Amino acid sequence: MTISATSAALRTRLAEAEATLRAIRAGEVDALISKGVRGSQVFTLEGAEHAYRVLIESMNEGAVTLMADKTILYANQCFARMVKRPLEHVTGGSFREFLSTADRKTVKKLLGKTGKSGSKLQVMLQAGDGSRMPVQLSIRPLARNGFNQRVLGVVVTDMTEARRNEELLRALTHRVVQAQEAERGRVALELDDTITQLLCAILIRSQALADKLPEGEGTSKQAAATLRTMLGAAADEVERVARNLRPGVLDQLGLAAILRDTSREFADRTSVTVEVALVKLTVRLPADAELTLYRILQEALRNVEQHARAQHVTVRLTKTRGFVQLVIHDDGIGFDPTRRLTGRKSVGGLGLLGMRERATYVGGTLEVKSGRRGGTRIQVRIPSSPRVRHASQ
Repeated sequence: MTISATSAALRTRLAEAEATLRAIRAGEVDALISKGVRGSQVFTLEGAEHAYRVLIESMNEGAVTLMADKTILYANQCFARMVKRPLEHVTGGSFREFLSTADRKTVKKLLGKTGKSGSKLQVMLQAGDGSRMPVQLSIRPLARNGFNQRVLGVVVTDMTEARRNEELLRALTHRVVQAQEAERGRVALELDDTITQLLCAILIRSQALADKLPEGEGTSKQAAATLRTMLGAAADEVERVARNLRPGVLDQLGLAAILRDTSREFADRTSVTVEVALVKLTVRLPADAELTLYRILQEALRNVEQHARAQHVTVRLTKTRGFVQLVIHDDGIGFDPTRRLTGRKSVGGLGLLGMRERATYVGGTLEVKSGRRGGTRIQVRIPSSPRVRHASQ
């Protein structure tokens, strides 16, 4: 065959392929046969689904149909724009080429386990120009329609804006926390410098007045003694509140000391037994990390006092593989953590959300395990040297 004849044949085959692709996209083809090394395969494209395919093409989300081996049977224009490839270069290729090595392994496991109800996963989509986009994959099994392999439908949602809003919200939350801590410090200083000193002065003055009462004024002396007791209790309470607002022990003696002191104070005040086991840290954590662990313990014990009806609490601080871990476990009535985080404010959901946000900001994680009458376990893991993200200016 001459070169001109070969060229003409290739042009004819290319024109036929382009015509076939146009017909498929227009919904004019019900089925096609593809010949390969494994023999002929029938790909059914039922004409009754034309309206459905038109709808898929009009979506603002990527849509992909995958074989079990990750071959892309179908992709809409939106997905092609996401990966910055011509649609004809996407269809028939492998979905793996748009994923990182780590995400490939995760997606492979998920695809193998996806049941009738489907599953979701967030990954980084790698485009043809090397750029990356955070996306959510919503995966569901589809009818095989003549295929001898499992077929999966995947909706690809661009999470760029959602991630940006999440980061902005987290930065705003951190600024609010910083403002709260600054205000707590100011109030604690005011309480210590004014209210506590004033109460102590009143206590001393009342003692002096009581000493001047005649011996025969037994009733008055008893009333004065009762007054002194009440003033002393008030001064102690103000000191406790000031200490909780901004604990000087944390700055002076470190994390273990404040965790032990807080647990002891809680046990004395509530009569709930608290078992404390704290590892000795040879190097202090960054100030933000120490404050985060202290505030999480405070909130956890507050929830125990208000909701758990617990008789026993354990507080454990350990260090392993570059992480410091704090676990607070109570034997109370438990609750549904998911419902708490999304439900009413009165059941403490915002407290759990606040703990999680604090842990996340210093590079850590917080897990809550609980069940009705099964107690609650709160686990916080923070890197020994957290990389704190700074809010955008």
